[in-house]
Amino acid sequence: MAYQMNFAPVMALAPQLAEGALNTLILSGQAIVAGLAIGVVGAVGRTEGPRWLGRAVGVYVELFRNTPLLVQLFLIFFGLPYIGVRLSANAAAIIAIALNLGAYSTEILRAGLQAIPRTQIEAGLALGMSRLQVVRYVVIVPALRIIYPALTGQLTLTLLGSSIASAISATELTAAGARIESTTFRSLETFLCIAVIYIAMTFTFRFIYWLIGLWLFRRKAPPKPSLIADVTEVSRAGA
Repeated sequence: MAYQMNFAPVMALAPQLAEGALNTLILSGQAIVAGLAIGVVGAVGRTEGPRWLGRAVGVYVELFRNTPLLVQLFLIFFGLPYIGVRLSANAAAIIAIALNLGAYSTEILRAGLQAIPRTQIEAGLALGMSRLQVVRYVVIVPALRIIYPALTGQLTLTLLGSSIASAISATELTAAGARIESTTFRSLETFLCIAVIYIAMTFTFRFIYWLIGLWLFRRKAPPKPSLIADVTEVSRAGA
């Protein structure tokens, strides 16, 4: 007998899916903000900091990039209580996802910083630009332009990867779907709905990232356009 699709029981519990999607956005948003902050500190520390700091950041990056996120999540949620630190499922999920994203974003941001030649920075200072102008126009914007596709792709993976938090019963979309499935026994219909919601969230965020990219990288004249134009030429001459 062919399987008869029936979405009615699942749709009757649609508010739970909506609440789960909202919780996923909140959880992912908090983890992304924390992870990017870790990535910025790690990238700067690894490129500009003392050797010991660079090595410490390198160990952190390798540990978190070479172990599964699920294992990291379990270690934080089940391991920390052994040393007297008890976290809620959501707090543990945010910390684990943030640390995981921080390791990847450290390397992505470091690649962007290292892509800017030192001679180009020195040229900007030699031409009379302030350090703030050098950081903004010679370092940050060009570096961000280089890494923006990889960085936004990693943020999208972080949003999707938040579903793994359901393994410790964190309140997010996949966990909500599991509860609905156990109530309705409509597994296929439930997870088809969840897949559609994840696709909608992913494409929405990709559109937002595209709009942010247009705003960040739109062509506009800086305060000293002649200096910016001369930086590349001077740096090439000194290379």
